[in-house]
Amino acid sequence: MASLLNLAARRAPVRLGRAVSCVSSQIRNFASTPLDHDQKELQSLARTFADNEFAPKMQEWDENQLFPADVLRKGAELGFGGLYTREDVGGSGLGRLETSIIFEALSTGCVSTTAYISIHNMCTWMIDTYGSEEQRQKYLPKLTSMEHFASYCLTEPGAGSDAAGLSTTAVKKGSHYVLNGSKAFISGGGSSDVYVIMARTGGPGPKGISCFIVEKDFKGLSFGKKENKLGWNSQETRAVIMEDCEVPVENLVGSEGQGFSIAMKGLNGGRINIGSCSLGAAQASLEAALEHVKVRKQFNQPLANFQNTQFKLADMATSLLSSRLMVRQAATMLDQDHPSVASFCAMAKLHSTDECFKICDDSLQLHGGYGYLKDYKVNVYLRDSRVHRILEGTNEVMRMVASRALLTE
Repeated sequence: MASLLNLAARRAPVRLGRAVSCVSSQIRNFASTPLDHDQKELQSLARTFADNEFAPKMQEWDENQLFPADVLRKGAELGFGGLYTREDVGGSGLGRLETSIIFEALSTGCVSTTAYISIHNMCTWMIDTYGSEEQRQKYLPKLTSMEHFASYCLTEPGAGSDAAGLSTTAVKKGSHYVLNGSKAFISGGGSSDVYVIMARTGGPGPKGISCFIVEKDFKGLSFGKKENKLGWNSQETRAVIMEDCEVPVENLVGSEGQGFSIAMKGLNGGRINIGSCSLGAAQASLEAALEHVKVRKQFNQPLANFQNTQFKLADMATSLLSSRLMVRQAATMLDQDHPSVASFCAMAKLHSTDECFKICDDSLQLHGGYGYLKDYKVNVYLRDSRVHRILEGTNEVMRMVASRALLTE
């Protein structure tokens, strides 16, 4: 953490300048939880970056489906490219709680772009944690600097929630594995330089799955059409297709059969990350609603004067705070390697993504017809946060994880 704060202290005045926002700190901190000094500094750093670099361009990126590589690399200069990756390869070495705070703050500026950063970070963490020293030194310096981008490839056309049923194969032939199959809905597909791919090296079920690092220019790797999505438009989504794709044996991450375990441990953190992105969407939507109801008048008085509006705002803030508490508790448990972390991450993801989407929807409702116009940002937060209830494990699967833990205790 110290290195990131020192870096921020050196660069923030030049790179970031003064935060531009009409929202008071009282509104921002109303539905918050206590943070220590360093955590507040990290939050301020990320929020200032979001206000200056993300928020002014979010609607343009969404409308034109632009992947903001240059802006992402500016963020990497501040440590956002490897938040919980070790420092010897350019990472920031933070814990999951601090990372959650940063992702929430960044998402107030652009949910879609922050979500991509969270996926990139999950890939760097997997290589950092389970990769060989050679893999760490070869790939991570360029990933943490975001000179190169990374994508995570688990989901397949026939294996979504049933991830252990994936059918992509990896057959060892001499000095290479030959991969065949396809991955669906891959964020950064076609844009990223490095793909962390789960493929089957053994028999059916989770123990037959292994993890590979696949470079964009490897023979046999190609990409499907760019998907036209409801949200998350600042990142490309494509199928990743492997047709006799040759991957050097040294690009196996960990050992054969370890892939599913790597994937599930990665998803625990991924669920915290995506919950944090939902928090940012909800925070920004609440801020927008508060500003709007103070200036919008009906029946000769501001909307804020009506009790219905006041109660709605109170409900939104309460839902935001409860979601934030659950996400940050789960992040803390992840840092502690708590034995119940999987179920807590699932419950935090379930609650936060459901409730924060509702906050975005309530904010749009408070905006009335204006909220339905693309001139207003709240519709982007609504569309971008909707997919959070599907990815990193659908919320139905989150209920399965939580109930299974309850019934086996």
